[in-house]
Amino acid sequence: MPADQILITTTLFIVGAIILISFIAWAIPVRLWIEAISAGVRVGIGYLVGMRLRKVSPPAVVRPLIWANKAGLDLHINDLEAHYLAGGSVDRVVRALISADKANIDLSFRQAAAIDLAGRDVLEAVQVSVNPKVINTPRVAAMAKDGIQLIAIARVTVRANINRLVGGAGEETILARVGEGIVSTIGSAESHKAVLESPDNISRVVLQKGLDSGTAYEILSIDIADVDVGKNIGAELQTDQAEADKRVAQARAEERRAMAVAREQEMKAQVVEMRARVVEAEAQVPLAMAEAFRSGNLGVMDYMKFRNVQSDTSMREAIAGTDEDRPTQESKG
Repeated sequence: MPADQILITTTLFIVGAIILISFIAWAIPVRLWIEAISAGVRVGIGYLVGMRLRKVSPPAVVRPLIWANKAGLDLHINDLEAHYLAGGSVDRVVRALISADKANIDLSFRQAAAIDLAGRDVLEAVQVSVNPKVINTPRVAAMAKDGIQLIAIARVTVRANINRLVGGAGEETILARVGEGIVSTIGSAESHKAVLESPDNISRVVLQKGLDSGTAYEILSIDIADVDVGKNIGAELQTDQAEADKRVAQARAEERRAMAVAREQEMKAQVVEMRARVVEAEAQVPLAMAEAFRSGNLGVMDYMKFRNVQSDTSMREAIAGTDEDRPTQESKG
């Protein structure tokens, strides 16, 4: 056999051996199996290989099982593997069970797995059950009966309720209910001074309303951290109402003024119309007189008498001081 062919065959054999050894090392986690055996957890090599075939990470299941076994918990690898396949975090569930066992909290694996699959952090829930946490509410503004606005901030101490973690409301509901209780309590106060003198009345009244009903938490205490005086809402409302009344009155006055102007314009139009009629009637007088002269119904002497009467009337009006007739008289003169 030529030397080149021997070299190629040897190289292929070595590469194949390396690939086979790597596959066996991946498929058979010998180190993890030895680790489990040394910790007192009986897991067969065949089961570990089957986990690989089921697309389950053996370390993600076996190591938490080792922790549970060392903590004295009786857990089965089948349950842990099923929780892993369901998309849960075996690590957090086992840690939560160990913490609950050390804190004498009754928490079963089924309950912990349900909480984890529900999307809640079961380990954090156990920690909050042991060590309650404080939730700060945002600034809550409310108005007392005297019209003064008060702005309050409360600190709510809550403890997780393990039995209500699945299906229970979260922190947002707690904050909303506490804010609503603060608003109603301040709103029922006769004066803002009474609230400032005894802010603990707010926390006592709010705490008695059972705001944690249907939530995943148990309210231990509600403490008013700060109360500030805000705006005089009552005075602002009265000012706004007065301004609105003023605008309404101005609008009505403007409406009356417009109506008066319209009536004045209408009267002027009527006067102009009447004057036009008078002028039109006066224009008919010379025509009538001319017709009377032609028909013989009016003589020269009659016309002269008419002119004398007209002149006498104009003189009397001028003596009486009628301003409107003066220009007429002067123009006639």
